[in-house]
Amino acid sequence: MATAPRRKVNPLLKFLFEMGPLGLFFIANVRPGLFNPLVERVLPAAMFEGPSGNVFTATAVFVPVTILALVVGLVVMRHVPIMPLISGIFVLVFGTLTLWLQNDVFIKMKPTIVNTLFGVILLGGLYFGRPLIRYVLDAAFDLKPEGWRKLTLNWGLFFLFLAVLNEVVWRNFSSEFWSAFKLFGTMPITLIFAGSQVPILLKYEVKPEEATPTLAGNGEAEAG
Repeated sequence: MATAPRRKVNPLLKFLFEMGPLGLFFIANVRPGLFNPLVERVLPAAMFEGPSGNVFTATAVFVPVTILALVVGLVVMRHVPIMPLISGIFVLVFGTLTLWLQNDVFIKMKPTIVNTLFGVILLGGLYFGRPLIRYVLDAAFDLKPEGWRKLTLNWGLFFLFLAVLNEVVWRNFSSEFWSAFKLFGTMPITLIFAGSQVPILLKYEVKPEEATPTLAGNGEAEAG
């Protein structure tokens, strides 16, 4: 059975699908009163009154909104990129553990584990001669093998850097600072890093004339 073709989606809408849940997580952590009347209908009100109450409120919002974003993204785009999909699975697992055990360490460690996983997959694949970055980043461009290898190495190391950075922030700063840093720190750093990789994309991009031989060239070869 043939799979449904992917739809071209406005980049801003795609960004909203992927970053909207994180933005709501930040808002719920800063202004839990906006969401507590809703989450207290399904969870004990007492769990939102302690020192970690804001994180629990934010997590209670984050989990269903993340799953909803994945479902809507699948319907609209007919495709869910591997990174948001894996991250969404970890949000579901670690968010549920956070609320069930009433321990915010689980949701705070989620970025560490996800980024470490991506980093290990990329560097491990590169070690075995398989540059997997095109699958992890859902790449829509074509590069020469050397370009894929360089991108895979750079992104693998960057994901490990993000894992270490998350550990440093959540272990040494308040929950409010950690939540804000996820949105206003990690995202700009990632965008800056992604921008720094553009020269590699340009240098190793496979041009149309390099991808397939010309008809004229084939005709000459056959005539000879």
